[in-house]
Amino acid sequence: MLAPQSHEKLLTVIDLPQPTGAELWPSEDDRPAARLHKPLRALVGAAELILAALAVWGAFACWKAGVVPVVITYNETTTLESQRYFGGPLAGAIGLGVLASILVVDAIRQFLLAVRAKGKKPKD
Repeated sequence: MLAPQSHEKLLTVIDLPQPTGAELWPSEDDRPAARLHKPLRALVGAAELILAALAVWGAFACWKAGVVPVVITYNETTTLESQRYFGGPLAGAIGLGVLASILVVDAIRQFLLAVRAKGKKPKD
C-alpha cells in the first residue's frame, strides 16, 4: 500500500489594502466632454464606402481567379467539362467580402454619428 502523504502548507498571501470609493475615479468635472457629433465623420464614412466597393471588386476578381474551367475532348465526339477550384483565391474572396460588409456597417455608424448625435445642452 501507499504511504499516506502529508499535505504541503501554502504560504500565506500578503493582503494589501485595496483602494475603494470615490478616489478611484476622477470626478465628472475633470474629464473633457466627449463629442460624438463630428461632421468630419461623414468623410470617414464616405472613405469606408469607397474601400468597401474596392473590396467587393477584389472579391469578384479573386473568385473568378479561383474557379478555372477544364475542358477535355476525346475522339472529337466526347467532351468532358468540369471546373477546378483553387482554395487560396476563394478564401481571399470570402475574406474581402467579410471586410466589405464590416466597412459598410461602420460607414453607416459613422454617417449616423455625423448627422444624429448631438451633445446635451448644459443645464442653467
